Amino acid sequence: MEKDITLNIHLDEDSDHTLAHAELFIRGDHFESVGKAKRNPVDPPMPVIGEELAIARALQELTGQVMEAAQQKVSDFLVKS
Repeated sequence: MEKDITLNIHLDEDSDHTLAHAELFIRGDHFESVGKAKRNPVDPPMPVIGEELAIARALQELTGQVMEAAQQKVSDFLVKS
């Protein structure tokens, strides 16, 4: 059986800061997180690095949220059994 899961990532950035807002939708559950990156003033401007860091941080937070939700569902199931 195939299923679609929707992940949206929105980037907002200026020359020194990148903000990634991630939303994940799984079977009616909704998860949100934010990842941030800031360019060191001595580093050359390379927007892709800030984007990758901010996205990775947002996804890392989502991973924790999804894992916690799954563990809670398992725990709830075991209590009902």
